[in-house]
Amino acid sequence: MYIIVGLGNPEEEYSNTRHNMGFDTVNKIAKKYEIKFSKTNFKGIYGTGVIEGEKVILLKPQTYMNLSGESVKEIRDFYKLNTENLIIIYDDIDIEPGIIKLRKTGGPGTHNGMKSVIKEIGTEKFPRVRVGIGKPEHKGDLINYVIGKISEKDKEILGKSTDLAKDAAVEIIKSGIDKAMNKFN
Repeated sequence: MYIIVGLGNPEEEYSNTRHNMGFDTVNKIAKKYEIKFSKTNFKGIYGTGVIEGEKVILLKPQTYMNLSGESVKEIRDFYKLNTENLIIIYDDIDIEPGIIKLRKTGGPGTHNGMKSVIKEIGTEKFPRVRVGIGKPEHKGDLINYVIGKISEKDKEILGKSTDLAKDAAVEIIKSGIDKAMNKFN
């Protein structure tokens, strides 16, 4: 069994923002595999289905980004899941838009959602898909950049990124993180 977590902020005002690339990606996975987010628990909304012959839970924490780890810890502990079968998808300012990067371990960088996940589950050893959003033109605009609305031009580029991230998450399930990294990095 796998749990795929998309990080984001739950309210409508945060949809169509760079900080919700994780939500956007799991929404695309849900659509492709006809998985409905019909359940509420673990401080999140989730749905279950099958991808590549594996049972999968898709989770969108509803705690806001900075507390995402609380939701991840609750669902991981409930299912007694090995962290190698936990896939976290999130936005990354250190990667250019249109690019994704996969890692099987590592620190959170500057991402507060990932800081929360690592703190709560007590390890950095789990696969993650980082969706590049790039940096704002002016460093002081970071908050507005990540939670501000995305232009139509940027939406197209980021849409391609979340398509790639969707395919990468499926590849992790199908072939393992090492083969997925070779294919997508």
